[in-house]
Amino acid sequence: MREYVAIADRVAALRPGRVLDWGCGLGQMSHLLGERGVDVVAFDYVEGSETMVMPLGVFPGIERHVSGDPVLLPFAEEFDTVLACGVLEHVQRPEESLRELHRVLRPGGRLLVFKLPNRLSYLEAIAKRAGMYYHGALPDDRVYDKRSATALLAGHGFRVDQFRRTNMLPLTVDHRLAGRVGGPIWQANRALARVPGLALLATNLELEATAI
Repeated sequence: MREYVAIADRVAALRPGRVLDWGCGLGQMSHLLGERGVDVVAFDYVEGSETMVMPLGVFPGIERHVSGDPVLLPFAEEFDTVLACGVLEHVQRPEESLRELHRVLRPGGRLLVFKLPNRLSYLEAIAKRAGMYYHGALPDDRVYDKRSATALLAGHGFRVDQFRRTNMLPLTVDHRLAGRVGGPIWQANRALARVPGLALLATNLELEATAI
């Protein structure tokens, strides 16, 4: 949650206008952005679903738009920002999805990509060798590096303005001491990601792009 709170703070600080939380999942980002006064619309793909609006289970005060189409969005050109937090690596057809995101953005709108898995991540390599889940294990999973991520966005109507590598330590601590060690782990995680060279092995990539 420290990571999600940090992302919400950064997005809100950008004065993002009307935001589409694309692939909202449980809705934690929509919830956090709403708490910060951001005008946010939650959307998720649910296989086999009809296009509808329904309350989020965890956050019933938030409505999410749902569609059974893996690409098409039930919106017009009405958003200033699209947030893709842990989503782009899982979609079935990323090129078509990016074109659709471009369509629903107003001219000059922004695409913010967070938690995109880094192909060079040492943690992903450890998970793979240990027989745990890793990005790339499932049919639609993809991993990226700086070149492939920026080329993907640039090839589908976006100018990449910023690129970052983040997260050097495991952030899911399932232990009774998690409350005590969470703060120091988070601070060390942020510090390590700023070390040149070492950051090449970070878990995630982040990109900020403008629709052109």
